[in-house]
Amino acid sequence: MADLIKLTAAEIAAKIAAGEVTAVEVTEAHLARIEAVDEKVHAFLHVDREGALAQARAVDDKRARGEQLGPLAGVPLALKDIFTTEGMPTTVGSKILEGWLPPYDATLTKKLKAADVVILGKTNMDEFAMGSSTENSAYGPTGNPWDLTKIPGGSGGGSSAALASYEAPLAIGTDTGGSIRQPASVTGTVGVKPTYGGVSRYGMVAFSSSLDQGGPCARTVLDAALLHEVIAGHDPLDSTSIDAPVPPVVEAARNGSVEGMRVGVVKQFRGEGYQAGVIQRFDESVALLKELGAEIVELDCPSFDLALSAYYLIAPSECSSNLARFDAMRYGLRVGDDGSKSAEDVTALTREAGFGAEVKRRIILGTYALSSGYYDAYYGSAQKVRTLITRDFEKAFEQVDVIVSPTTPTTAFPIGERADDPMAMYLADLCTIPTNLAGNAAMSLPCGLAPEDGMPVGLQIIAPAMADDRLYKVGAAVEAAFTDKWGHPLLEEAPAL
Repeated sequence: MADLIKLTAAEIAAKIAAGEVTAVEVTEAHLARIEAVDEKVHAFLHVDREGALAQARAVDDKRARGEQLGPLAGVPLALKDIFTTEGMPTTVGSKILEGWLPPYDATLTKKLKAADVVILGKTNMDEFAMGSSTENSAYGPTGNPWDLTKIPGGSGGGSSAALASYEAPLAIGTDTGGSIRQPASVTGTVGVKPTYGGVSRYGMVAFSSSLDQGGPCARTVLDAALLHEVIAGHDPLDSTSIDAPVPPVVEAARNGSVEGMRVGVVKQFRGEGYQAGVIQRFDESVALLKELGAEIVELDCPSFDLALSAYYLIAPSECSSNLARFDAMRYGLRVGDDGSKSAEDVTALTREAGFGAEVKRRIILGTYALSSGYYDAYYGSAQKVRTLITRDFEKAFEQVDVIVSPTTPTTAFPIGERADDPMAMYLADLCTIPTNLAGNAAMSLPCGLAPEDGMPVGLQIIAPAMADDRLYKVGAAVEAAFTDKWGHPLLEEAPAL
């Protein structure tokens, strides 16, 4: 049973389909693993043992009846606690929604269930997806399975930690400024931000509506592609959903190659603040791409230097608008409703008690940026910078097929190290934010361990909008080459456990 947790999602699905193992056995193995290690890791906020086993039994029943099983039928998954799940708590890592049971499933949740993916439970996250370390969760931080004293990334640190600790072979994250890719980078896992609009946001609790994007997290590129194919596609319930066929991501992952491709390296994605070991592993990755037949092209994208500043005006502005709905009147926490206070007082008391410090910081910043007299100077200017970044990407993709960079400037930092320094925390998303502002697709996959601390380093691959398959084509080639040369860090036990 212990060996089951080390298998890839593709291997698990094949064994279930062939009758070599049951979905119930696979689910029980992962539930046992969660019980054994999650007290230390704290990847999960809620484990749905009964629901998961019921889903697994349904898969076994289908197979017994001779029905065709989907490519991920019976495979367990950890779901970020930002997607609504009917009858299962959805808290978004916040006290303001503690114990809330949604009356409906998000579109992504429905797609997972329809594909017979077994949802183990909901994972820990920075409150309302605001953070880069999962320290902003109202329910306590998650540890990095490589070193439990260090962060697993954020906001989706629970999902990445669940993968790295073998509590689940698949996970779902969301990416507003890097919250799928940065956790993948620091935990040695694979994370993909699909093209904006490629995966439905219906039922995903909103942080910054023009940036938020759900996506797949896994331990291998093929597993991520299989999950991507399940969750992607047009949704009439989401007005930003793209009405176009899903790119052939699984086919690309099975046929990895960079032969003849032009790969761009942006000069703005290195320099001061980048850890030496991260740059070393990135340079080795670029050399490897060249060995594999790619042409390396140097790129200059000057507006990328402004991305962080633009993002931290646009995202808080949209968050201040989206989080206005948490007013204590409709759902969630309600404080001070003793009959003696006005609705305004109850709202103020509830928001004071229910929101954490980072959420309050961003609401205040966003409200200020949108206020009369400042809108054009701040929010309007940030949107102009966003246009410049999009144009820089367009020019770059006229010269190259994909762009590569370090995923994050450093490896995982100690829990608490940046807690009182928001600017240092925000710098963790330096390389990932431009992609969100432009709406392109991007992936992070492991490219070795930093020599200074033995912690994972991520390679980021960026593709044009609706060319998500290029991520998997390049990612699969890099993954295979790294495995041949140095072995795959994901297939070994995370050292801290």
